Amino acid sequence: MHDTSPRDFTKTLLRICTRVPQADQAPDAWRLARQCVLDWVAVTLAARHEPLVDALAASLVEEGATPQAIVLGRSLRLSCMQAALLNGTASHALDYDDVNYALMGHPTVPVLPALLALAEHRRLEGEALLAAFMAGYEFECRVGLAVGPSHYARGFHATATVGALGAAVACARLLGLDANAMAHAVGIAATQTAGLKSMFGTDCKPLHAGNAARTGLLSALLAARGFTSRTDSLECEQGFAATHADRLDAEAALAEPPLGLHLRANLFKYHASCYETHATIEATARLRREHDLRPAAIDWVEIRVNPYCDRICNIAEPATGLQAKFSLKQTAAFALTGVDTADVASFSDALVGSAESSATRAKCRVVLDPLVPASQSVVRLRDCHGQLLEAHHDASRPMVDLDHQQTRLEAKAHSLLDGLHGSARCDEIVRAVNGMGAPGGLVQMLGRLAQCV
Repeated sequence: MHDTSPRDFTKTLLRICTRVPQADQAPDAWRLARQCVLDWVAVTLAARHEPLVDALAASLVEEGATPQAIVLGRSLRLSCMQAALLNGTASHALDYDDVNYALMGHPTVPVLPALLALAEHRRLEGEALLAAFMAGYEFECRVGLAVGPSHYARGFHATATVGALGAAVACARLLGLDANAMAHAVGIAATQTAGLKSMFGTDCKPLHAGNAARTGLLSALLAARGFTSRTDSLECEQGFAATHADRLDAEAALAEPPLGLHLRANLFKYHASCYETHATIEATARLRREHDLRPAAIDWVEIRVNPYCDRICNIAEPATGLQAKFSLKQTAAFALTGVDTADVASFSDALVGSAESSATRAKCRVVLDPLVPASQSVVRLRDCHGQLLEAHHDASRPMVDLDHQQTRLEAKAHSLLDGLHGSARCDEIVRAVNGMGAPGGLVQMLGRLAQCV
């Protein structure tokens, strides 16, 4: 238990989060940070020409800027803030990036794009970037716990709001700001935070991540120039917690994470849809696999989830591939019909509207059950012979074997990038990311990424 009063909460949190362990003290954490980078690079490059990314890129090019940082997947350089906005938006466009339940959102996409642009422009090393990333990651997770479920229940997208605070802290640490300036950076970001959960299933959701990255970067740069804010922005009257949540839970935020660092609870996606659909996909796919089920031989399917999922991923009749990513019924239908939900191409308008998909989706119903934990799903179905089958899955458990996780992430990268850049180029990217913490490693990684156009 930390001896702190609400009035010094922001600064106390900063002291905790900026004490990043050295690489030799926590090699697993540093490896996890590199794995976050690899996953982010893969999903960002894969989304480089999504329509929403093209639209944003065209607007930024028309605006004009001093070329300071690369844009992944394009022969284009923009200002730091423009690059953070565009790369951040692209990295969330497929909704295939990592999550953390402490944040109740996506931790990497608001933080890493801001850091990458800043580090490139200031010619900083990869080791400093990784340390700053870990600091920002811890901060956003702890703030996520501070505002708790009520923040999300009010309709805020934590990736957009809390993620901007994490990006501000990460960039402030990379710039070497002192504790007071860091607190100003948090306040500058806090007064700009926005992002509506009602925008899920539209182009605005990925824009949330890009805007959070830009906001965090701008906030740190302003603080470095002496720009001021309140230094108690999280806990003050009418501050971030007071306006964005029912209360500030300092005890939850300041408690020691179960695994020592919130980074160790990072969850990577292996299905290209909202993470709250993953437990349902896994449970449904297991039933199909173990019982050799065919959709035509199924009478009905019941998907039992926590009510928390209702306004996140319960679009009952999705009309587009994008909406399908936020539909428990559709993702269950995909799992039952053998659609590869790891393949981003599966989430197409045509496949969602196909006869088999529509017929299978019609057999599914969602039951909101407060007794089911938020990270879990219980799937029951009855076949045409009257047999009742049931499977359960918990999606909140991080992978312990980091070697196996690395293998899965590299396979994911190849599945996303081989068709765009070839297997050999993908292998080069993996090696560059793995070596980014060495002297000169970040420059080498950026050089590899600049070739991926």
